[in-house]
Amino acid sequence: MAKSMQEAREKLEDEFGQVRRHLDKIHDALNRVEAAGPEADLSGLLDDLEKAVKEVRDGGVVGSGAHGHKRARKEYLELKEG
Repeated sequence: MAKSMQEAREKLEDEFGQVRRHLDKIHDALNRVEAAGPEADLSGLLDDLEKAVKEVRDGGVVGSGAHGHKRARKEYLELKEG
Protein backbone atom coordinates (compact mmCIF):
# COMPACT_ATOMS: atom_id res chain seq x y z
CA MET A 1 0.00 0.00 0.00
CA ALA A 2 1.37 3.38 -0.97
CA LYS A 3 2.04 5.82 1.83
CA SER A 4 1.43 8.96 -0.17
CA MET A 5 -0.38 10.21 -3.24
CA GLN A 6 2.95 10.66 -5.02
CA GLU A 7 4.03 7.09 -4.29
CA ALA A 8 0.68 5.81 -5.52
CA ARG A 9 1.00 7.88 -8.71
CA GLU A 10 4.55 6.61 -9.32
CA LYS A 11 3.38 3.02 -8.86
CA LEU A 12 0.46 3.63 -11.23
CA GLU A 13 2.75 5.09 -13.89
CA ASP A 14 5.25 2.24 -13.47
CA GLU A 15 2.56 -0.42 -13.86
CA PHE A 16 1.09 1.42 -16.85
CA GLY A 17 4.51 1.59 -18.49
CA GLN A 18 5.10 -2.11 -17.96
CA VAL A 19 1.85 -3.00 -19.70
CA ARG A 20 2.51 -0.55 -22.55
CA ARG A 21 5.97 -2.03 -23.15
CA HIS A 22 4.46 -5.48 -23.60
CA LEU A 23 1.75 -4.43 -26.06
CA ASP A 24 4.21 -5.11 -28.89
CA LYS A 25 3.73 -8.82 -28.23
CA ILE A 26 0.02 -8.42 -28.96
CA HIS A 27 0.66 -6.26 -32.03
CA ASP A 28 3.15 -8.79 -33.43
CA ALA A 29 0.75 -11.69 -32.94
CA LEU A 30 -2.12 -9.72 -34.47
CA ASN A 31 0.03 -8.74 -37.45
CA ARG A 32 0.76 -12.43 -38.09
CA VAL A 33 -3.00 -13.16 -38.08
CA GLU A 34 -3.70 -10.24 -40.43
CA ALA A 35 -0.90 -11.27 -42.82
CA ALA A 36 -2.05 -14.89 -42.97
CA GLY A 37 -3.24 -16.33 -46.21
CA PRO A 38 -5.82 -19.01 -46.95
CA GLU A 39 -3.34 -21.82 -46.33
CA ALA A 40 -2.16 -20.49 -42.96
CA ASP A 41 -2.94 -22.16 -39.67
CA LEU A 42 -5.40 -19.51 -38.50
CA SER A 43 -6.34 -21.49 -35.42
CA GLY A 44 -2.71 -21.69 -34.34
CA LEU A 45 -2.11 -18.01 -35.08
CA LEU A 46 -5.19 -17.07 -33.06
CA ASP A 47 -3.98 -19.29 -30.22
CA ASP A 48 -0.68 -17.36 -30.28
CA LEU A 49 -2.60 -14.07 -30.19
CA GLU A 50 -4.69 -15.29 -27.28
CA LYS A 51 -1.54 -16.34 -25.39
CA ALA A 52 0.05 -12.94 -26.02
CA VAL A 53 -3.03 -11.13 -24.71
CA LYS A 54 -3.18 -13.42 -21.66
CA GLU A 55 0.49 -12.82 -20.90
CA VAL A 56 0.07 -9.04 -21.07
CA ARG A 57 -3.11 -9.18 -18.99
CA ASP A 58 -1.89 -11.65 -16.36
CA GLY A 59 1.88 -11.06 -16.43
CA GLY A 60 4.63 -13.56 -16.90
CA VAL A 61 6.66 -15.47 -14.37
CA VAL A 62 7.89 -12.28 -12.70
CA GLY A 63 5.38 -9.52 -13.54
CA SER A 64 1.76 -8.96 -12.70
CA GLY A 65 0.63 -7.60 -16.08
CA ALA A 66 -2.47 -5.46 -16.36
CA HIS A 67 -3.67 -6.84 -13.04
CA GLY A 68 -0.86 -4.89 -11.34
CA HIS A 69 -2.03 -1.76 -13.11
CA LYS A 70 -5.59 -2.43 -12.00
CA ARG A 71 -4.51 -2.67 -8.36
CA ALA A 72 -2.27 0.41 -8.59
CA ARG A 73 -5.06 2.39 -10.27
CA LYS A 74 -7.56 1.41 -7.58
CA GLU A 75 -5.17 2.44 -4.81
CA TYR A 76 -4.35 5.73 -6.53
CA LEU A 77 -8.00 6.62 -7.12
CA GLU A 78 -8.91 5.80 -3.52
CA LEU A 79 -6.19 8.14 -2.28
CA LYS A 80 -7.15 10.80 -4.80
CA GLU A 81 -10.81 10.74 -3.79
CA GLY A 82 -9.83 11.08 -0.20
